[in-house]
Amino acid sequence: MSAAILRLGPLSVRVYRRPLVVGTALLIALATLAAFTLTTGDYPATVSDVLRTIFGQGPPGLELVVNRFRLPRLLVAIGAGAALGAAGAVFQSVSRNPLGSPDVIGFTTGSATGAVFALLVFRDSQASVAVGAVVGGLAAAVIVYLLAYRRGVQGFRLILIGIGVSSILASVNSYLLTRASSQEARLAQLWLLGSVNGRTWQQVTPLWISLAVLVPLVLLAGRRMSLLEMGDATAQSLGISPERTRLSLVVVGVALTAVATAAAGPIGFIALAAPQVASRLTRTGGPGILPATLTGAVLLTAADLLGQRAIPDFQLPVGLATGAVGGVYLMWLLAAQWRATR
Repeated sequence: MSAAILRLGPLSVRVYRRPLVVGTALLIALATLAAFTLTTGDYPATVSDVLRTIFGQGPPGLELVVNRFRLPRLLVAIGAGAALGAAGAVFQSVSRNPLGSPDVIGFTTGSATGAVFALLVFRDSQASVAVGAVVGGLAAAVIVYLLAYRRGVQGFRLILIGIGVSSILASVNSYLLTRASSQEARLAQLWLLGSVNGRTWQQVTPLWISLAVLVPLVLLAGRRMSLLEMGDATAQSLGISPERTRLSLVVVGVALTAVATAAAGPIGFIALAAPQVASRLTRTGGPGILPATLTGAVLLTAADLLGQRAIPDFQLPVGLATGAVGGVYLMWLLAAQWRATR
């Protein structure tokens, strides 16, 4: 693959042309989706009107619509999609398997369990739901990691045990709903669908602060992730501790999954599909963290826009939209894996 060398004084950076072109195209697609989301709906507007509104110079009616409803919803969709895309790239790299996704191996379900428990106990407190999602996701990760550990963690064992733990946690979620009042169960069930509708700046701020911390950590670990994909023996011979690196990556990946779940609920298949789509677009090996992050943001923003516009006078939760499309993708992926092993 052709590459260009960028020199900044004593530093030099190798930039591959195709990933750069793909990344630019993804940013343009994301900007286009964002503009369409902010300018269409019951209160149509132009891009210039929206920009003036964001900077405090727009008409009063549009200022309420954009700053209170549309912009927080858009930022949560972009942030949650980016977090899930990065988390999917981490887990697929760690497990060395395209099925290694946090929603497949139980970490998303664990975050949902913690959030539902907090939702039922603390009566819809946003802070408690966020904390519950983080604690639940980390607890699920610890359980899966310990059960999968046998002189190291193998990818297939991590996935199989994660699927089992995910099923158990889904049953726990159902049990929690049966113990709640009808109003509490309704709120929890709506949250479990996964949606960015009605999101406010209370979800936007912690989500983007978390992304500002976690995504650079994953990018810095990109070289170690590439070495891990070569096998533990090769990574160790190059000075990398496989288990320590794998454990630190799992912690960061779970944190990304948890903050996305806390902000938007358990949204499936973005973490599964984004790294695979990004890999096919860039045609590169390795984890591809940045392309997967951008792809996740584009996919979730597009899915939410589809949910808003697909059915007139009705907004489909984004979790249902991604689940419907993602189910088809998962069947195709399983069929492709089966054909490859024959």
